[in-house]
Amino acid sequence: MSPRGNVRVAVLGAGAIAQVVHLPILSRMRGVEVAAVADRDPLTARTIAARFGVAGGARPTEELLADESIDAVVVCTPSHRHEDNVRDALRAGKYVLCEKPLALTAEGVERILTEDGAEQRLQVAMNQRFRADARAIRSFVQSGELGDVFYLKAGWLNRAQPRGRSWRERKSAAGGGAFMDLGIQMLDLALWILDHPRAERITAQMHRVSGSEVEDAAALLLRLEGDRVINLEASWNLLSAKDRQFLHVLGSAGSASLTPLAVYREMSTGLTEVTPQLAPGRENLFTASYRNELQHFVEVVRGEQPADASAREHVQLLRIVEAAYRSAEERREVVL
Repeated sequence: MSPRGNVRVAVLGAGAIAQVVHLPILSRMRGVEVAAVADRDPLTARTIAARFGVAGGARPTEELLADESIDAVVVCTPSHRHEDNVRDALRAGKYVLCEKPLALTAEGVERILTEDGAEQRLQVAMNQRFRADARAIRSFVQSGELGDVFYLKAGWLNRAQPRGRSWRERKSAAGGGAFMDLGIQMLDLALWILDHPRAERITAQMHRVSGSEVEDAAALLLRLEGDRVINLEASWNLLSAKDRQFLHVLGSAGSASLTPLAVYREMSTGLTEVTPQLAPGRENLFTASYRNELQHFVEVVRGEQPADASAREHVQLLRIVEAAYRSAEERREVVL
């Protein structure tokens, strides 16, 4: 850390997620100093570093990782570079927050976890877990107040927008389309709410427009141990006035949903709404979730919090993702 006690963080990759989320939040976070920005395009790195007033400016990745004064790295590069970036950063002794997915395959995640310190210094940026409303639902589920939770329906459907030929539309770079981009986040959220039960079998359908390498929509049905089911939808191509993101939880003694947050329980007096009143915030849920996530990461770097289990849990998540793509390709149910 710096002599002033600030956590010095570098950002690898100066694309959209770095510009919209990480750099705006980190550059204003108390006790944090954005030390440098790296990108394969030096001009982009210099431009973005100047825009956010990054003291160390733009630096090559190798030089940045060799700098012992830098405590932590946030990986925002295209998905196919995540595995190498994370392993290099861990070997350099850095704490690492990596945008999803941690690697393109479960085997890649397992390779990362063999690196010294991975369990203690690595976190995956699954920001949906840091939403206040999602945490409230998880609390109701984990406490048993909703009874036996047997069904979750989750989805993230984005409106149709003109899409360029970015790395997200290349299968070799992104690993997949709407499911890998949006669906994986809602799948992780559903599994996290249930405390990661064992997955048993999956059936998936993927829709891909002609000429595209990746799917623009996906739907799947995942059966878990204990006869629990997750029904998931994801799309980049919703023909509607606005995007839709949702989660519905059904239990034997109650139900919960978002957005908006609503919780109901069957009580001795009958069905009762028990939706908690969350503290009002000045930010939207998306921005607030990333701020909470980055604050937690900084606390891990400071030694004030243990690293969460998101990296280890990512192995199971990627195995399910791989099985979903195999199910869609082979048009059959896949046993995990």
